[in-house]
Amino acid sequence: MAGGGVQQVVAVLAVVALMAATAAEGFISKKTWSAIRRADRDGPFVGLVVPNAYEMEPVLNSPDFKPSNNIPILDVQGRRFRFGTIGGQNVVMVMTGLSMLNAGLTTQLLLSLFRVKGIVHWGIAGNANEDLQIGDVTIPESWAHLSLWNWQRHGDGPENELPLEGAGDYTREYGFLNFSDYTVGQANPELSANTLNSVWYQPEEIFPISGTPEERQHAFWVPVSKRYYKLAGKLEGLELPACVNATTCLPRAPRVTRVPRGCSANIYTDNASYRQFIRAHFGCTPVEMESASVALVAHQYGVPFITIRSLSDLAGGGSSLSNEAATFLDIAAKNAVDVMFKFVPLLGRGGEQEQADGLTEDM
Repeated sequence: MAGGGVQQVVAVLAVVALMAATAAEGFISKKTWSAIRRADRDGPFVGLVVPNAYEMEPVLNSPDFKPSNNIPILDVQGRRFRFGTIGGQNVVMVMTGLSMLNAGLTTQLLLSLFRVKGIVHWGIAGNANEDLQIGDVTIPESWAHLSLWNWQRHGDGPENELPLEGAGDYTREYGFLNFSDYTVGQANPELSANTLNSVWYQPEEIFPISGTPEERQHAFWVPVSKRYYKLAGKLEGLELPACVNATTCLPRAPRVTRVPRGCSANIYTDNASYRQFIRAHFGCTPVEMESASVALVAHQYGVPFITIRSLSDLAGGGSSLSNEAATFLDIAAKNAVDVMFKFVPLLGRGGEQEQADGLTEDM
């Protein structure tokens, strides 16, 4: 074979070898895997999961967060993991970005790469509970995802079985929203009829690591860690800053309160009618776009978790306060961070045994 031909074959083989090596590494380089293992020596960690930059910046600017001297930052698969301590607790923090998909992907990556003994998630949220005030920090006991629907055919009603319901794919257990109930002019049946009909709320299909692969289970309400929720009770009633600036203040100091339920969806809820519906039907207090996804992933991994959400607005308006989320965004974000800083040290400094004990208590 001529010299040029040999060189071409060698070049092709080199490319094939490189591709095989990359595939074998799961598209994470050997260098990155080495850094992951090195960072993980400081574990197990409390995983800190935050949706957006403005909810993370107060942490980075606080002396309560001390970056690691080992590997303070590690970028993997488009996510930046920040290592450090809070109150003597080793933590790894990651920002997810907006939406259920981003939150789920990031949480799964976190749990797949590092030894994480528990997850604390925080951020701001809309409010569906008119008994609470903008700035209050809520800690729900359970979370549900409200944007997985079976959209019913026009002409069918509550008595009609949904498509694939008999096979166990869908259910009428969790109720429905009928669009005709919100039509202006309901006194006239001809005008109030709505071809959009109804959407039925559905549970998620889940595949816990404790189960059998490809054998689905279902989950609608996902409970937080019983231990974490009990610890959060120590913060109830804690009063937080009330003023955005010298001229813009809330009527009273915001407080920390545990609530029964929080609700997530891939929807920014700025509609009073829908707020009132989900409050009446599901008992939601905070409404936002990430927590149920974090909850579902943690639940399937068997990892304890809790979510801290500060109320930035009354979803859809109707509050006597200025109800633009932007007005109170900064104080709401800071209040959520302040409560996170007080909660994380309550978890103690144990390792896997602490996680196992916590899971036993959760059962």
